[in-house]
Amino acid sequence: MPKNALEVNGNRLWETLEASGEIGKLRDTGLRRLPLSDADKEMRDTFCTWARQAGCTVTVDQVGNIFARRAGIDDSLPPIATGSHLDTQMCGGKYDGVLGVMSGLEVLRTLNDRGVETKRPIEVVVWTNEEGARFTPPMQGSLAFAGDLSLTDVLGSRDADGMRFGDELRRIGYDGAAELGQSKFESYLELHIEQGPILDRIGIDIGVVVSGFKSRGLKIAVSGNTAHVGPTPMDERQNALVGAAYLITEVDAIGWRHHPQGGKTTTARISCFPNLPGIIAESAELTVDFRHPDPDAADKMLAEVKAAMVTASEKANVSMEIVESWMFGDNPFSDACIQTLEETADSMGLSYMEIRSQAGHDAYAIGKIAPMGMIFTPCNGGVSHNVQEEIELDRTLPGVNLLLNTIVKMANR
Repeated sequence: MPKNALEVNGNRLWETLEASGEIGKLRDTGLRRLPLSDADKEMRDTFCTWARQAGCTVTVDQVGNIFARRAGIDDSLPPIATGSHLDTQMCGGKYDGVLGVMSGLEVLRTLNDRGVETKRPIEVVVWTNEEGARFTPPMQGSLAFAGDLSLTDVLGSRDADGMRFGDELRRIGYDGAAELGQSKFESYLELHIEQGPILDRIGIDIGVVVSGFKSRGLKIAVSGNTAHVGPTPMDERQNALVGAAYLITEVDAIGWRHHPQGGKTTTARISCFPNLPGIIAESAELTVDFRHPDPDAADKMLAEVKAAMVTASEKANVSMEIVESWMFGDNPFSDACIQTLEETADSMGLSYMEIRSQAGHDAYAIGKIAPMGMIFTPCNGGVSHNVQEEIELDRTLPGVNLLLNTIVKMANR
């Protein structure tokens, strides 16, 4: 690496990641750190302590997004921001989201070690509920910050147990006073594990993200009627669970039809009521996800899902409706950020490839209100949303060092 390039303290970064991996630990190697849970509070508290020890001022907004700010020489200028999320899936790994936050923290620590001041301030952001594992839609914190979700809708959302987002946010002490969108970013960079196998398979350690898959999520309610599972004739049954099953199989078939062009579908969650033996289900709810690299094809998939709802409801003698929907992955990536990342990588002698993101990220929401870029680093085998998620420090550091040097370049403009 050139002599004028900065390098982070890799051992410190790894120690920070390992410490994070003890909070909400699951099955020895993974995490269960659901948003606004006790484990989430402990992790937030720990991050805020680390940030303050690094000389940052810490503010929290109305949906619990955390902003750790390192002052700039001209602190009135909009900051360069970086970050990700600290919440995880129900059976999640230690690096999804977490690596981006801790890499941002390590950037600030490294600048402190070197006595490097920047013209602009730098902010490390922790976005609330990126995963959507407890409250929906996913990416609630960043979407609210960007103005795509209302404060009322976010605070009023409820989990599967009926717990209200706003009440849980207050319970853990992160119902902040800062207004949504109060911080205005000059640019936003997010480092994330790829969550796919491409970098690991090819052997390249840095992916500069240039676009994403257009992705949609639907929460679909199925309404039937309770009845006895024994005497009720088949032609009189209104089994919501059967209707949901018909739709699930067709959603899977839609994914296979679009698979040759990169499309994919899944039903990630289903619940039903009363969900007991001896009684036909009165209602069911399922969450459908589908995505495609071609936006027009993604729109076609939506039409196919809606058509499948009609067919499945008629076949099961039930009714269906979409009660909630969300979308992400339209191309919000900044050409200027991509160019700066690639120029910086070239100047540092780092190899990289341009790559597309197939998952959702908070960066997508922020890309609508500020220039945005992303760096991917490898995860072993592309395994993610799994307790066996693994990374290697040596293969992660090139991307983190690229983040460091790009932030410094941007923050001195």
